[in-house]
Order: sequence, then structure tokens, then C-alpha cells
Amino acid sequence: MSGWDEVDFAILRALQEEAGQSSATLARRLGLSQPAAWRRVKRLEEAGVIAGRALDLDIARLGFGVTVFLGVKLATKGRVSLDDFERAVSAIPEVQQVSHVLGLYDYRLRVVARDIADFERVLRRRIMTLPGVGNVEANVLLSEERRPGPLMAG
Repeated sequence: MSGWDEVDFAILRALQEEAGQSSATLARRLGLSQPAAWRRVKRLEEAGVIAGRALDLDIARLGFGVTVFLGVKLATKGRVSLDDFERAVSAIPEVQQVSHVLGLYDYRLRVVARDIADFERVLRRRIMTLPGVGNVEANVLLSEERRPGPLMAG
């Protein structure tokens, strides 16, 4: 990470806490002028360091009371089965995250559902019918505390 200074890292730490901050808010917080803060954020975005800003929804308030992490082992290997699986699983609205991983399972999915019965329906009718699905392991989320990872100066 060469080319980034302490101010850039301070901006990134601030945006990790609250991604929707305006450049004026960042400027006040970091002792910069608003145009300087805006230019730095723009430069970080253009360099691909800031890949986007996401809306953080409270899924429980939207009626999704269960989150399950699924480990999925594909029954068949090969580029075609990976592409087919990724395309199909990405079309399921309850699947919030798809991660291709190394280890016992090929994929880790984050799935939300209204309750356990709803999760069972999603699992049986949508996920287990996907191309190439072999073994599946489910872990129900009990609680979660979000902590942004540390950003060190390079």
C-alpha cells in the first residue's frame, strides 16, 4: 500500500465507521478543508481502494429473524459446475453473501430467513436443488458484533 499517507488512512477509518459521511463531515472531523477531503476520497475511489459504499440494513427489523451460514461442498468439480452454481445461487434473494473458499467446503453462504421453517423451505426448495450441490453444513447465527478490521499505515 504505497502512496497512501496517514490522512488517507484516517479517511478510510472514518468511512469504515460510517460510510455515508459527506466530505464536509470528514473535513471537520480530520481538520481538512472540504475540497481537500473530497479530492482525497475521490482519489481513493479512483484507485479502487474504496470499492463502493453499502447500505447496512437491519434485517431483523425487516422480518428476517434467522441468519444461517451454509458450507456447501459441490458434488462435481470443474469450471462449468462452479460457474453454474455461482450463477444459480446468486439469483436466490435470501442468499446475502457467496464466498468461494478453500477448505472442507467449496462455498460459504450467508442466508437470511424469516424463521427456521422459512429457512428449511429455502434450503430444500432452492439451495439443495442447485446444480452440483453435494454436502451442506448449516450454522445458525446466535449473535454478531461487527468490528472493522484495523487499518495500519503503510
